[in-house]
This record gives sequence, structure tokens and C-alpha cells, in this order.
Amino acid sequence: MAGGLLREIAIVVIGALIASTLLRLFIVQMFVIPSGSMENTLQVRDRVAVQKLVPFQRGDIVVFRDTQGWLAPAKVEDDPVKKALIFVGLAPDESSNHLIKRVIGLAGDHVTCCDARGRITVNGTALNEGAYLYTDAGTGKQVDPSAAAFDLVVPAGTVFVMGDHRNDSQDSRCHLADDTDGGPAGSKAFIPTGNIVGTAVAVVYPFNRFMGLSRPLTFENLPAGQTPPAAPVLNGPEVVC
Repeated sequence: MAGGLLREIAIVVIGALIASTLLRLFIVQMFVIPSGSMENTLQVRDRVAVQKLVPFQRGDIVVFRDTQGWLAPAKVEDDPVKKALIFVGLAPDESSNHLIKRVIGLAGDHVTCCDARGRITVNGTALNEGAYLYTDAGTGKQVDPSAAAFDLVVPAGTVFVMGDHRNDSQDSRCHLADDTDGGPAGSKAFIPTGNIVGTAVAVVYPFNRFMGLSRPLTFENLPAGQTPPAAPVLNGPEVVC
């Protein structure tokens, strides 16, 4: 009797772990926000759910692996229990080799800053970003879309990303002048689509911040871009953040 009960419990536990692992690998994964670059949309240490089924679009918040050298070398997680919990989806991934930003431009998009009203444009259409750009709680002042001017076309197989806290985000703008180790100029600024883990769809912890994350309306019905170039197209002076 006892042996049969233990066997049934073991089967249930193993089945739950397999289901949780498959869920993490193919459907949804938890991540911890490591910095303030997406404030006020996301706060430092928020836990976000990232879905992997529906393809991302302009305006979506995405988590991606850093293979462009934006971050210092990642700390290796040496706690086997924590590694196991992350693998099966029972603990959020806090590894520092992942970043989270908002997709502003897709491959082939012509992205510029700024128009006469200080707005970023995508394929000639201005973005109205007041719904999500960082606002200082003390002064009520919202940050500008970008203090640095730029004019570029996103190369094939990549995206151009920015943080919502534009004054505290080392995003694509800030890597346009990086040393590319012999590659095309500006190539370290653009995120390969294969590095994108998925789209952030909800803040799930802390519980008082539980909310869904949706695509801002300003990204709806933007014009299509041109045929994506093989290498970044950069116009104007060098960008310095």
C-alpha cells in the first residue's frame, strides 16, 4: 500500500516537473528585471512573464540574450538547486546575460531622431511615446524620446531596441559607435532576432504591481520598411550617449 502510494506521488511530481519544464522551454518563462532602463513601465526586481509562442512586433517589450557585448561577462550560477529550479521554470531567470527593452524598429525600418517636435520617427511616421516614457515622480517631467540624434536603417535579421527610461538606458543608440571587431559599422547596436527569448506580457510579482503589458497604440499601422540591407545604414554624425 505505502509503496503504491509513493509510486503514485513520484509519478505526479515527475509529471508536474516535466510539464513545468516544457512550459518554460516552449511557452512562457519568468525573468527578473535587473535595471531601471525600462522605468516606469517596469521597476527594478519586477518579475515578468515572457511568452514564446506569438511573434514579437514593433512596440513589444522583449527579453533577449546579450551576444553583442553590451554587458560585462555574466556571472555563472553555481547553485545547482537554483539552476535546477530555473530550468524547470519554478524560479525566475536572474542571469545577467539577458536584457529587456522595447522594439522600436524591425529589419528594413528607417528610424530617425528627431523630427521638428522632438519625436522619433519610423518610416517617416512619428511615434507618440507619452504613454510609456519615464516620468519623474518628483517633478512630473517626462524624458525626451532621445537626447542623441540618429538616422539609420535596421539591417536584415535584427531589431533596434530602446529602454523606456531613455536617460538611463544603454540601448541600441549607445552602441552605434562600438568597436565591431572588423564587422560593419554599427552592427553591435542591433539585436539578432535569434537572440530574442520572447515578449513580456505581464508583471507577476510583486503582487501589488500585477498587470498585463500591451503594445502601445502608436505602433499600430506604421508603414512597412524597405528591403532590409545586409549591413546597417547609418547617416549623420557619430552617436554619443
